[in-house]
Amino acid sequence: MKAAVALQTEGLTFRIGSAVIVEDVSLSARQGELVAVIGPNGAGKTSLFNLISGVYRPTGGTVRLGERDITRYPVHRRGRLGLGRTFQASSVFPALPVLENVRLAAKTHLGGVMNVLRRAGRDSAADGVAHDCLERVGLASRASDLAGSLSHGDKRKLELALVLAQDPAVILLDEPMAGMSAEDVPELTELIGELRADRTVLLIEHHMNVVLGLADRVAVMHHGSLLAFDTPEKVMANETVQTAYLGEPL
Repeated sequence: MKAAVALQTEGLTFRIGSAVIVEDVSLSARQGELVAVIGPNGAGKTSLFNLISGVYRPTGGTVRLGERDITRYPVHRRGRLGLGRTFQASSVFPALPVLENVRLAAKTHLGGVMNVLRRAGRDSAADGVAHDCLERVGLASRASDLAGSLSHGDKRKLELALVLAQDPAVILLDEPMAGMSAEDVPELTELIGELRADRTVLLIEHHMNVVLGLADRVAVMHHGSLLAFDTPEKVMANETVQTAYLGEPL
């Protein structure tokens, strides 16, 4: 028996004037599944994530989180319902300690108000959640360090901890390996793979060895449209995909 669908788009479209950014994209991700979204720069991958997460308002189609239609919901409401996301650019507070970054995210999820000028109480539930998340991503020993002092790879781990602190059912990861050194990639790959134990993950990634090692299914974007959506083996063997990307490395 297949797992229930955790996230689904149907005919998702985004146009700005005469420019088509995303065109008629229908895909789904089941509970516990990792779906990779690939394609060259300009294919519409990040725009697709912006539509799913609520940053952009679609001009057509729908987005469903579980059984709920969230197409018109703002970003914060989608987050409350269990949709988390990381971005290509770093989104940490560099002048705050690592633990404080995660505590603020946890406090917001637990119903508090994010205030970078006032620390959450040391005995708060947010504190426990923050410690657990840092342990999970391997940053427990860096809890008291300033986030700005972390290496690029550790900042990516911290971003994952920030998302986990909000306890999402579905996580969108936008190029988490971007700018990482080769030696840091395997550790983050393993960490992302562990997320599917209790969550659904959609991953934009250019490292094909990462995609092939992690993904249950692969969605191929090309000029804003969904060119193929299948298992990694079938996608890599798809002649249409091979033709479309001849000379355009994935």
